[in-house]
Amino acid sequence: MKKVLKNVSFVFLLLKMCIVFGQETSTQKRIVIDVGHGGKDSGAIGINGIQEKDIVMNIANAILKLNNKLDKPLAIYLTRYSDTLISLTDRTKLVKALKADLFVSLHYNHSDNPNTRGIEIYVAPSKSEYSEQSVWLAYQLQNQIKKQLGFESRGVKFANFQVLRYTIEYCSSVLFEIGFLSNLDEKSYFTNDTNVTMLAHTLLIFLIHADL
Repeated sequence: MKKVLKNVSFVFLLLKMCIVFGQETSTQKRIVIDVGHGGKDSGAIGINGIQEKDIVMNIANAILKLNNKLDKPLAIYLTRYSDTLISLTDRTKLVKALKADLFVSLHYNHSDNPNTRGIEIYVAPSKSEYSEQSVWLAYQLQNQIKKQLGFESRGVKFANFQVLRYTIEYCSSVLFEIGFLSNLDEKSYFTNDTNVTMLAHTLLIFLIHADL
């Protein structure tokens, strides 16, 4: 029953998105923010039991809140709006259905070494018409985060993650590892609402100026 309810919920979400999509102007950028993990999939678990799925949800909600205050809000869609597990395949279907211009997947890292820190941004190694632009956007995002927030960076990297491998066929696509929950400083940073808002603001500025 739970699986049926999840599938019905996602179909309803797709329908809702497509209705809104039909009301947009043709020039408006359509951006899908993939809120990593959810439901029974907690993702990385950090110090004091903090969970990746919760932090990325907080950041995504903060982006939506700031976006709604703009005079001309971006057309931003989330792959989940609550603590729900959405399959990787369904996340890709949403990108395809919306004919998205950009897919940004939000995640948090974990390491056995508590001193490991820094952001990482991934793009798919597979080739498509969106590959070069994805790499360019990844570097732009890295530079924006370093400049505005002073975060250390572990670089832009290639990885064959399923959400990247499948979405790169439809639009520019990046996966953003925001930091390490296993690092005390980075974990503590995002338990502060003000810091979450600062990151959300930086990400929104990146989305506004992304050349798509």
